Amino acid sequence: MSNPNMTRDLSADLVKLYRANAHVLADNTGEILNMQRQDALEDFMRLGVPDIKNEDYKYTRIEDYLKGNYDVEFTNDPFKVNLREIFKCDIPELDTHVVLVMNGFYYHDNNLSDLPEGIIVCGLNEASVRYPEIFRQHYGRYARTANDGLIALNTLFAHDGVFVYVPEGQRLDRPLQVINLSFSFRNLRITRRNLIITGDNATCNIILCDHTLSAHSYVTNSLTEVYAGKNARFDFSRMQNENSISSQITHTFIHQEENSVVSSNTISLHGGLIRNNFYSRLNGTGCENNVYGLFLGDDNQHIANYTLINHATPNSTSNQLFKGILDDNATGAFNGKIYVSRNAQKTIAYQKNNNLLLSPTARMNSKPHLEIYADDVKCSHGATIGRLDNEAMFYLRSRGISEKEARQLLMYAFADEIIGKIQVSLLRDRIIDMVDKRLRGELACCSNCDLRFG
Repeated sequence: MSNPNMTRDLSADLVKLYRANAHVLADNTGEILNMQRQDALEDFMRLGVPDIKNEDYKYTRIEDYLKGNYDVEFTNDPFKVNLREIFKCDIPELDTHVVLVMNGFYYHDNNLSDLPEGIIVCGLNEASVRYPEIFRQHYGRYARTANDGLIALNTLFAHDGVFVYVPEGQRLDRPLQVINLSFSFRNLRITRRNLIITGDNATCNIILCDHTLSAHSYVTNSLTEVYAGKNARFDFSRMQNENSISSQITHTFIHQEENSVVSSNTISLHGGLIRNNFYSRLNGTGCENNVYGLFLGDDNQHIANYTLINHATPNSTSNQLFKGILDDNATGAFNGKIYVSRNAQKTIAYQKNNNLLLSPTARMNSKPHLEIYADDVKCSHGATIGRLDNEAMFYLRSRGISEKEARQLLMYAFADEIIGKIQVSLLRDRIIDMVDKRLRGELACCSNCDLRFG
């Protein structure tokens, strides 16, 4: 059972940590970031760290993962590193613009001199100072601190991350690959904050890669706000591959205007705790929103996905599809909600969660649900939790395929529906290889990453 005293103590400790370092944050971050901290503090003191009494976190004991002795870096201590030597991991050499974020801080030597004219990619803190008018219009507008203690906590400690601005009518010529690295000689608590703005009739494709580079424990609270203007096209892929003693909580807020199309795809391969929260508001007619996820868990991993798709206007479409494969003592959770407002007639919305359990001790909790206030809609939801198909296994075995290979083929076929939705072909090919290795137990976390200091 959840321990309310432990949750209160953890929340109180985090408030003390902030108050002891508020002056350091204020001295090293821009005015717009600092302006929102007081409201975030009040909201966090009211909400605290969510426990399992909170319906949205019913199947994820967040306090068990956030407690412990962790250091925090409040100022950037730049590493003297060659970026191309750092990033030798499982998905290298994509045709992308590449930026590095180290322990939540934008890397000072990111080289983006070949970006198309007018497109801005820089550190979040830098953007708050250099582009205050653009920044102020969007920062904190979509992620409301009053609704979730972890969102308030992120806003309270926010210091840096990635800022992307694609102006009206512009197109990012190649995907932007953001490499989030965690590296320390001690356990570390990390806050990341990103803001992505895609203007009217603009196109943007972003790939996020999350890695740990040392065998220490990291607790990461990451939040990304995305604005998609009228007729904008935004594609967002995330690959999570951290060590098994780390905890990663992500919040993704997407705000869409008329006729915009947004697709996100999250592949969760490694990590101790992975909790992904997706919030989408379809704020204009003709919007399309697609949210896909694949998670593979074994040992004692816990992987949870939460979605809230808000259809606020008529004639919009959303699709949710999450698939999970759990082995050993791994646990998973899916809590998905489609909300259709009274005004959102002609909504089409689908939600599905399918899961495979490979061992008797693996556990999955699934709660897809609808909340509909309009009367002219087409909406559906569903979930399945089961084991590998015995008839399919028999069919493959009868054709001379070994039991191990038959299991592998069936698991890969199950996962392929999600992988096939990745739009960047080179990334899709690399993910296919990584998932295949992961299912075979051959992919070690960050097995090929290399960090060298100059």
